[in-house]
Amino acid sequence: MTILSGRFGSRIINTNSKLPYRPTKARVRKSLFDSLIPFKYERVLDLFSGSGILGFEAASRGSNSVTFVENNHRIMHLLKQNAALLKGPEYNFIQKNVFDYVESPMAFDLIFADPPYKKYELLKLVEKVSILLDNGGKFILECSKDQDPVYGAKIVDYGKSRLLTWEKK
Repeated sequence: MTILSGRFGSRIINTNSKLPYRPTKARVRKSLFDSLIPFKYERVLDLFSGSGILGFEAASRGSNSVTFVENNHRIMHLLKQNAALLKGPEYNFIQKNVFDYVESPMAFDLIFADPPYKKYELLKLVEKVSILLDNGGKFILECSKDQDPVYGAKIVDYGKSRLLTWEKK
C-alpha cells in the first residue's frame, strides 16, 4: 500500500492480507486528503487503525503526532514496524479496545475512525469520539454506504464506502 503525498509520498507500507483489516482504498484516501487542504492538523488520532494508512498519510502531510488505537496485537506489531520506517512525527501506539480508549482526556485536531463495517453502532461511536475533538478539528468516519448517517454529518459516497465528516466549531 502506497502513501500518496507529502514527505513520505510514494513510500510503501507493509501490509498482510492474512490480518483482519480492510484498508481505505487509494481513491477514497486521495479525495479525503484533498478535502483537508490546506493540511493543518498537528495531533491526529487513527481509531480502528488496521493498516494505519490514514495515520501514516497524515504524518506524511505534516502532522506532529499520530496516535494509533488498535486492539489486535498482530496488527499493532505491523504498525510499529511501518512507523520505524517512516521517521519524523511522534507516533503513539495504544493496544486497546476503541471504546475503552475514548475515555481518554486527550484532544485531537483530526480523528479518523474506520471500524469494521456494520459491527458497531455508529451513533454510540460518534457520541464517544466527538468528545476528543479539539475546536476547529474534524472527525472523519468511514462506514458502509448502506449505514445511516448520524448527527447531520457531511456525506460523501465512494462505491460501497461512505465517509461521514463532522467539524467542531
